[in-house]
Amino acid sequence: MPELPFKTVPETVGARPGASASPVVGDGKSQAPRVAVASLVGTTIEYYDFTVYGTASALVLGPAFFPSGNATLSSLAAFLTFAAAFLSRPLGVVLFGTIGDRLGRRRALVISLLLMGVATVGVGLLPTYGTAGLLAPVLLVTLRLLQGVSMGGEWGGAVLLAAEHAPPGRRALYASIPQAGPSLGFLLSTAVILPILNTVGMDGFTDWAWRIPFLLSTVLVVVGLWVRTTVSESPVFTTAALRTAQAPRSASRFPLGTLLKLHPGRLLLGTGVAIGGSAVYYLTIVYSLSYGPQELGIPRNTMLTAASIGAAAGIAITLPVARLSDRIGRRPLMLAGAVGCVVWAVPMYASLSSRDGLVITGAYTVGLMLLALMFSPVAAFLPELFPARLRYTGASAAFILANTLGGGFAPLVATWLNSHWESPLVLGFYTGGLCLLSLLCLLALPETRDHEFAD
Repeated sequence: MPELPFKTVPETVGARPGASASPVVGDGKSQAPRVAVASLVGTTIEYYDFTVYGTASALVLGPAFFPSGNATLSSLAAFLTFAAAFLSRPLGVVLFGTIGDRLGRRRALVISLLLMGVATVGVGLLPTYGTAGLLAPVLLVTLRLLQGVSMGGEWGGAVLLAAEHAPPGRRALYASIPQAGPSLGFLLSTAVILPILNTVGMDGFTDWAWRIPFLLSTVLVVVGLWVRTTVSESPVFTTAALRTAQAPRSASRFPLGTLLKLHPGRLLLGTGVAIGGSAVYYLTIVYSLSYGPQELGIPRNTMLTAASIGAAAGIAITLPVARLSDRIGRRPLMLAGAVGCVVWAVPMYASLSSRDGLVITGAYTVGLMLLALMFSPVAAFLPELFPARLRYTGASAAFILANTLGGGFAPLVATWLNSHWESPLVLGFYTGGLCLLSLLCLLALPETRDHEFAD
């Protein structure tokens, strides 16, 4: 698509006098496909980086950075660093939500991707415990916290940039395109890790080759930054900036504070809506990659293959589900997905007891397709709960809190549960309970498909 001419708009909210505003394309709708793809590329790279760490924590980071005579303790320590990034995500929400709601969606996304790239490549360059002693895990946790800050601003900005450029009646469709980024990032990380494992073996991977996926992030981040800097700012944000320029007192200097004051109920319920799906996602593509091989003797390649096929199936239905939600509404499909996840959670994780690759793959495929029913429309549903001037902060805060509570601590909680009850059934009951909570929160919220997005 040829580049459209830029036009200058008044200074964005919170910009210094005399500072240049972000260029904005005159016709946002004609830019919609390009912006959606750019959002997808950036989100995929961010989640590639994030998932590489999760996979590495399941396979190798425990012994390398937290050596112990007890494999369970090493895994707990590695998963604790995985959870640490979720603790720093709220800081990312505050930082990038403020930038995104005051200075622009695109600017926040460029900074978040750059931060993620620096942190991920840094992990690949770290010395291990055997070389640097206690300094190694300290540096690992520090870089992991920076990854979390970056992720705190990624999801909300990516879906907003796509949704706010979308043509009428296709908001969920365009917002769901970057929503496929987490699963694509996982598939990309698996496509890198599996060949390395098959080439050098587990010993070689544990010794040195685990660094390769982290270092490859350099190339991906450069591509992502180029893509993101070539797209236009959100037309909805531009309109909000014009209004704020005409009435400066209406601007919120601290969007999170305003959000908590004006919309605490929607923030709480929006968090609940996404909490069950977050648990399904992280237990399936992170925790089970460690649990299956270590506790049940399932080959690592079998677990990676099952999770990858399930993720691919979820991606395949993401856009059709989102398009359907533009026609019939968000809630019917999300309710169906939530009910399905409640019912299927126990059978899905019970399949691990079979130790059969085909059975596990089938169970994971059904589970991740049900997750897509919940999470395809949520990319439009959560932003539609909040007004334009608080939307970046509101959508990000709800999704990131859900990811932190339902996903970030899921591997840690699951490890503890399985240390007391040695059965994969406990994973199903734990996940099913969180999906039930999501169902109840969704029932308490209204349909948002016809919400005026420019407000």
